[in-house]
Amino acid sequence: MEERSDSKPTPGCSGPGPAPVRDGGGAHTWAPEDAWMGTHPKYLEMMELDIGDATQVYIAFLVYLDLMESKSWHEVNCVGIPELQLICLLGTEIEGEGLQTVVPTPISASLSHNRIREILKASRKLQGDPELPMSFTLAIVESDSTIVYYKLTDGFMLPDPQNISLRR
Repeated sequence: MEERSDSKPTPGCSGPGPAPVRDGGGAHTWAPEDAWMGTHPKYLEMMELDIGDATQVYIAFLVYLDLMESKSWHEVNCVGIPELQLICLLGTEIEGEGLQTVVPTPISASLSHNRIREILKASRKLQGDPELPMSFTLAIVESDSTIVYYKLTDGFMLPDPQNISLRR
């Protein structure tokens, strides 16, 4: 598919082409008019944040769907952090527990130590409890929509004993 040279992506809006296109790095440029996602209320809410481009919104929406449908999280909301140009998801994994911040990112993204530190600080503000250790969950999205989750914290944290299985 050929892209028109006069087309420019608009932040928070669809990419230049009318259909999904893969660039050389495997990144996915996505236009909402190609699928039902473009009319989903949560996708539209993410678009209204006007942060990033359609690819970032698409990735955040995939993670949202995974958390809600596959992982059965509760009350997952999207929040924009304009100064970091990030769409974050806030939700609870288990009803009644504290909020967790999930940061969707494509596999092609590179994160420096400084960028991770900025996200940790922003996550603490979003969670609203300065007593909690700084942490967030990085949701890395592959081009085939596979999502891998990594919990990042400020320093080392001991694992919860109930999550450790004994091997003999």
